[in-house]
Amino acid sequence: MHSFTPAARRRGVLLSAAALVLAMAACAPASPPASTAPSIELSDKALPSSHVHGLSVNGETSQVLLATHDGLFDVTKQPASKIGGTNDLMGFTAGQDGVFYASGHPGPGSDLPNPLGLIKSTDGGQTWEKLSRQGESDFHALTTTKSGIVAFDGQLRSSPDGKTWNTVAAMFAPAVLAGHPDSDTVLGTTTEGIQRSTDGGTTWDLLQGGPVIQYAAFANPVEAAGVAPDGTTYYSADAGATWTKKGRVDGEVLAIAAVKGADGKPWIWAATPDGIVVSTDGGASFRPADAA
Repeated sequence: MHSFTPAARRRGVLLSAAALVLAMAACAPASPPASTAPSIELSDKALPSSHVHGLSVNGETSQVLLATHDGLFDVTKQPASKIGGTNDLMGFTAGQDGVFYASGHPGPGSDLPNPLGLIKSTDGGQTWEKLSRQGESDFHALTTTKSGIVAFDGQLRSSPDGKTWNTVAAMFAPAVLAGHPDSDTVLGTTTEGIQRSTDGGTTWDLLQGGPVIQYAAFANPVEAAGVAPDGTTYYSADAGATWTKKGRVDGEVLAIAAVKGADGKPWIWAATPDGIVVSTDGGASFRPADAA
């Protein structure tokens, strides 16, 4: 099986143009395209780091966090503010009750091991606790589920507590793992299509006839958003079992996040090199996050 181009993983694991054309022609659903978002210029709102590895949004406080090569940033307002020390957070995900999990490499002045293994923060990312696999695992894909944690470090693994791990017999390398702490459904994005698990990452099936998406995120246990390598956005109302084409994000997408909006429609955030954009209509259109 193939994964998204490894050399581009630090910039969002981009597909090559040839792979993109073949994948979209073979796997895109037959639903008609929705109107695309207008052009967005955010040159004065660039991201605090050019290497973005994760995006997280708190549905209760609307805090928007960016996990990067240069550490964790609160980008809710401009300018962005640094949280805690500088570590290369290659993998980052939010669990229940404000708990964060991360992986990657220690930054300058850090006393954490290399690679970080799985680390945990209970104070919003200010400090990190070592959980497991220090010096062993650099989890580039990482998510939480109702049953625990699913992660990929060259091998797909699952853990009920972040300390003991099970090796998952799966013949694919996910670019992104997307789950929700109130569900055991997990999505893994690959160049062949979406891999889907309904048992917390123990067993997987390739979604037949679905789109090839690069980024995926759950707004709640049943609604999910996806973005294809060319920026086309998709929406699922059944936890990733079926997908509907919605709109498009202009510019290179580096990471996405989703929460359930006040009006019932999922709000979808996307990090681009020029800044954060958000959709309040389920992915049909996007605008600068500070204008939402």
